[in-house]
Amino acid sequence: MPYRVMNLCAGDLGFSAAKTYDLEVWLPGQNVYREISSCSNFEAFQARRANIRYRPQGQKKTEFVHTLNGSGLAVGRTWLAVVENYQHADGSVAVPTALQPYMGGLKSIGPGSKVA
Repeated sequence: MPYRVMNLCAGDLGFSAAKTYDLEVWLPGQNVYREISSCSNFEAFQARRANIRYRPQGQKKTEFVHTLNGSGLAVGRTWLAVVENYQHADGSVAVPTALQPYMGGLKSIGPGSKVA
């Protein structure tokens, strides 16, 4: 499935994030990439607020950990991307190879399709 990873510019970051990547998928029906997930590095921001520390091996002084936050996939947009990118002219939808083991080996979804 066509996708891209976008590194957000500083102006688009939340005040607590040091860096954020958005995962976007291509939606042919809209002729645009849309975000389906994001992952942010908060460095020590959240750890300072929660006082989460660790002690490096061989040192007496503790340090704040760095934290990450990653969202799950936006189900509606993800499903839309699969349908739009894998739909055939007859209306059936090819099941991407990576998803076939979770679909009982089904290779296509259309009228009369049944999961084994």
